Amino acid sequence: MLAGSNILITGGTGSFGHTFVPMTLAKYNPQRLVIFSRDEMKQWEMAKRYGNDERVRFFIGDVRDKDRLSRALDGIDYVVHAAATKIVPTAEYNPFECVKTNIIGAMNLIDVCIDRKVKRVVALSTDKASSPANLYGATKLASDKLFVAGNSYAGAHETRFGVVRYGNVMGSRGSVIPFFLSLAPQGCLPITDPRMTRFMITLEQGVELVWHAFEDMVGGEIYVKKIPSMNIADIARACAPSASHNIVGIRPGEKLHEQMIGSEDALYTYEYSEHFKILPAINHWYNDPNRIKNGKRVDETFTYSSDNNPDWMSTEMLMQWVSSSSEKIGKL
Repeated sequence: MLAGSNILITGGTGSFGHTFVPMTLAKYNPQRLVIFSRDEMKQWEMAKRYGNDERVRFFIGDVRDKDRLSRALDGIDYVVHAAATKIVPTAEYNPFECVKTNIIGAMNLIDVCIDRKVKRVVALSTDKASSPANLYGATKLASDKLFVAGNSYAGAHETRFGVVRYGNVMGSRGSVIPFFLSLAPQGCLPITDPRMTRFMITLEQGVELVWHAFEDMVGGEIYVKKIPSMNIADIARACAPSASHNIVGIRPGEKLHEQMIGSEDALYTYEYSEHFKILPAINHWYNDPNRIKNGKRVDETFTYSSDNNPDWMSTEMLMQWVSSSSEKIGKL
């Protein structure tokens, strides 16, 4: 589907974009892959990786700017929406800015993709969008709802929207693993709460989920990758086995455990071998055989949370991953 096509990724200079771009170039050989973002320095640094590769283009712009989006999306077939204000404390203290990017930006993108006759759009979501406890999660829940409803909003247009949702991206910039590794020489790591758990996913797995969504989606689906959980204290031990732990308490807006599917979505959720799929409650699309395919409906009391997850990553498994991924941790 993506082979020989024109693809644009918003927020493309972030951690996801740094993995999506080379993987997609290698697998699908698109005609054009446009990195749309507002940070010229990050674009300049990223451009050096691709030299004279004519398939890769860079476009300065902000999802808050509808006119700039319209220009960038001219001739684009597929869009990955990765742009977001996503650091939880930053969103708590700058709520207006978070809303402008995560909600108004989503609305702008939906409008322009329909007008520009984009074929399919996949938006990146987060576990924090399920039963949100902070502003970032609340804005991403609103964004998810917008992209789901965008399939009705498109009317007779053929543009289709889907969402992928996953948890903590291992080793990404600003995440806990590079933070713990940077503090390891000091011999003491700050732990919010020793009971805290988080979902764990690699960037490569995230990219593959987006590819699957493009191939599988009819419109309005939320794809949830089956991934392991891990206790925060075990993450710390994997990063610095000999370091002591200082309990500092949960930060504003943080949850003790993360959730990707709540009980309110169970009636519309189907299970597959490697993922779950939340189907739209609107228009009775959750009963659509074309969207369900070979899925099995989950129990009506089902939830998918980082503390009730049947799949757990051990300290040894994470230590092995850290050792094999040391060159890229915190740099993407």
